[in-house]
Amino acid sequence: MHLLKDRTKFFLMTVAVLVAGCTSEPTKPAEAPKPAEAPAAKEEKPPEAITGRVAFQKLFATARMWAIDAKPYRLESQPIKAAPGADGKAAVWHGAFASASRRAVKPYVWSGVDAEDAPERGISPGTEDTYNPANVSTQPFDFAFLKMDSDKAFDVAQSTGGKKITVKDPNQPIKYELDWNPRANKLNWHVIYGTSAGDARLRVVVDASSGEFVRIAK
Repeated sequence: MHLLKDRTKFFLMTVAVLVAGCTSEPTKPAEAPKPAEAPAAKEEKPPEAITGRVAFQKLFATARMWAIDAKPYRLESQPIKAAPGADGKAAVWHGAFASASRRAVKPYVWSGVDAEDAPERGISPGTEDTYNPANVSTQPFDFAFLKMDSDKAFDVAQSTGGKKITVKDPNQPIKYELDWNPRANKLNWHVIYGTSAGDARLRVVVDASSGEFVRIAK
C-alpha cells in the first residue's frame, strides 16, 4: 500500500515538472547594450565684428572695475582672416588704460570670434605695468573727444584713395588706431590699409571729433 502511494506521488511530480517545462516561456537572450550616443557637436558662433566706439565702451567698462579713475590712452583693431576690417568694423580690439591712483597701466582685449589667429572670445585682461605720466605714449585722452566712430573714419578713408585698394582686393586687411595728439589737443583715427603701419599701402588720418579728413600719413 505504501509502495503504491509512493509510486503515485512520484508519477504526479513527474507530470507536474513536464507540464511546467512545456508551458514556461523560453529564456530570452540578453539584449546587446546600445552603443553610446556621440556628443552633440558644439555649434560654432559666427564672428562678431563691431566698431571701435562700441568696443571701447565694452573695454572701458571693464577697466573701470580695475580702477575707477581708469582713462584710455590707446585703442586699436586687429585684422584677422574672418574679419579683415571692412566697413570700419573688427572682430578683435585692443585697448589700454592708465590709472593715476594705482600708478599703473593695464591692457584689455575684446574678441568676437573663435579662431586660431584671434584671442579667446570675450574680454581678456593683460598684464599690469607701471604708469609714468611723463611718457608721451601713455597720455590718456578724454572719451568725449571720440564723437566719430571707426565706420565713419573708414568712409572718409575710402573716399581719399582707399576704395581703389578694396576694389582690387576685397579682403584687404584694414587696421584702425586711435591716436591722441597732445600738441593739437586732438584725437585722430588712423585708417591703415595693412596689418600695421610698416606694411601699409595707405594710411589716412581722420579727426575723431569732427570726422574731417586730416592728412595722408607717410
